[in-house]
Amino acid sequence: MTTTVQFQTQVKNLIDSLKGICSNYGLGNSGDEYIIITQTFLYKFLNDKFAYEVKQLNPELAKADNWQKAIEQLSEEEYEMLTLQLSADTAVLKPHHFISHLFGIQNKSDFALTFDDTLMDIAIQNNDIFSVVTTSGSKEPLFERISEKIDEGDRNAFAKAVINQLVDFSFEHIFNEKYDFYATIFEYLIKDYNNDSGGTYAEYYTPHAVAKIMASILVTEDNIQDVTCYDPSAGSGTLLMNLAHAIGEDKCTIYSQDVSKKSSKLLRLNLILNNLVHSLQNVVRGNTILAPYHKDDNGQLQKFDYIVSNPPFKLDFSEYRDDLDSKENNERFFAGIPNIPKKKKESMAIYSLFLQHIMFSLTKTGKAAIVVPTGFITAQSGIDKKIRQQMVKSKMLAGVVSMPSNIFATTGTSVSIIFLDRNNTDEVVLIDASNLGTKIKEGKNQKTVLSSDEEQFIINTFNAKISEDDFSVVVKYNEIKEKNYSLSAGQYFDIKIEYVDITQEEFEKTFEEFESYINALLKESESLGKQIQLNLKGLNYE
Repeated sequence: MTTTVQFQTQVKNLIDSLKGICSNYGLGNSGDEYIIITQTFLYKFLNDKFAYEVKQLNPELAKADNWQKAIEQLSEEEYEMLTLQLSADTAVLKPHHFISHLFGIQNKSDFALTFDDTLMDIAIQNNDIFSVVTTSGSKEPLFERISEKIDEGDRNAFAKAVINQLVDFSFEHIFNEKYDFYATIFEYLIKDYNNDSGGTYAEYYTPHAVAKIMASILVTEDNIQDVTCYDPSAGSGTLLMNLAHAIGEDKCTIYSQDVSKKSSKLLRLNLILNNLVHSLQNVVRGNTILAPYHKDDNGQLQKFDYIVSNPPFKLDFSEYRDDLDSKENNERFFAGIPNIPKKKKESMAIYSLFLQHIMFSLTKTGKAAIVVPTGFITAQSGIDKKIRQQMVKSKMLAGVVSMPSNIFATTGTSVSIIFLDRNNTDEVVLIDASNLGTKIKEGKNQKTVLSSDEEQFIINTFNAKISEDDFSVVVKYNEIKEKNYSLSAGQYFDIKIEYVDITQEEFEKTFEEFESYINALLKESESLGKQIQLNLKGLNYE
């Protein structure tokens, strides 16, 4: 095993150990477990990131037998000068914030309180950079008091168990690792907490294959600089991280909004792990459809260069549906707002509102990729069709990829990816990838997994605009209009008739076989007809 793979295993073991601690104190698989796991993990990560940075800035600290003791010997002025040189993605800590310091005082009678106070103090000290804002303008701090989630009599023991688990582990030698390393760690860290068990605002983790395909088709240029990337339903940020990695983390600024507090916390962690701390100020918790947050200097909704989204397909928005039907929203929701069904309010097509919002939020040269239920691409009436008509009329449709069923393990809904490109004035690529992939079991659910070769085949076919028999087709906008705006690739495939050369003798023999088969069916039909007549005669009123 390589050093990187070995360390990934060690990190996963750390995560499992923290989960074990939660289980021992009655929080295994509870609603609070994800907060404790992600926050203790983040606390350790920020501790080690600080240690790594100060040692780079002051080599004498790196040489010291105990760098924590050495840094405590610095004067207040020296310490401040050192912290002022830290990179923007490093939290500023004080000596009493160090895990080693807490380890040394773990037998205090009020240790759990000290542990929580330490987390809160770090959050306050770094609130300007590391907090998440809400649409109301308030800031949600980096940490919260996690010991309070434990029964009062067990809090000290719990806090000691956490500190003892963290103290001998170090991230310091892997801070130069790239996106793929941290993506693997992040996926493992949240794998039990980002699923469809969250109730009304359930977060569906977007599969890596979907995220990779979206980013690889959106980003084809090499010289992209200083662009904005946006997700109006960001979840834990899988799509944004893949997009930022394809562009270059230092070449883009992330913007996001999501109604879920849980998702905003996970997205913040994802940004910190992936060297995108400079975008934390743009992470917003709030309802994008009702109150979109990001606006330009004139108070108008901000436009973005790249937009990715896996919006909710079914969500009850009946409480604020009528508030959306206003003059200021007429342009944003150009195709209309779904009506409230009498039953199953959660079945309302809220994705259509996100689609319209995304189209409205693109710059004049912007690109977007949006996951939609496959039924959207062929709907023959209503809002869905109006949206497709507008995509064609404004010549912003780049193409569609219809994915295999069960590409999401948590839902059986078939999905397609809509690609928009305001520069695409000519040809549209339609791909039917529904027959690709291998079906596997994931827990109780069946999931379809694409191989890396299959992922690349989809990407290459789309980007090169290649027509492949029964897989892809390249069409003009007027052809889509003629097909009643259908975006299903299958409706554009040529119907092929295969001709086989045979002799007259072979033809006559084949014809006789067909004739014999048809005669047998006719005799059987006659016999069944007589039997039915007899049965009918045997029926009487009584």
